[in-house]
Amino acid sequence: MFRRYGHYGRDFPRGEFRVREAPVLKDVARELQEHLENKRDVVVDHGFWTQEERDQWAQAAREAGGVPVLIYLPVPHEVRWDRIRERNADALVDANSIEFSEQDLRRFAGRFHPPTTDEPHLVYDGDPAHALDALARPLGKDEGP
Repeated sequence: MFRRYGHYGRDFPRGEFRVREAPVLKDVARELQEHLENKRDVVVDHGFWTQEERDQWAQAAREAGGVPVLIYLPVPHEVRWDRIRERNADALVDANSIEFSEQDLRRFAGRFHPPTTDEPHLVYDGDPAHALDALARPLGKDEGP
């Protein structure tokens, strides 16, 4: 987003994020599929805010021959807000930093729909070894799409 449009809220209006994000996500999806078609492992670090969005990305991975695995990282509000305050302090020098308020965080958090028990996923517990061990096993209902 930054390479294409600059800083959110400074170089382009705050209300235009989703419209500007759409072509970027198409490019990311295309790159994801190219890597999977070439038998490379890929990590897509994205919000995946709804089950519908997660299903679309999983389908794109499957179409390219990949096996999608959703890893959910539950983080309490206080931790998210502490991290955002730290990023806000660097907003003028960090291209990935989007300066926003705690009210913004609460509004955005209300739009997120965590995976349910009906949606296969791994819950990240903070230990990379646990996630890697789980990924090495065949996935069951509660462990990946």
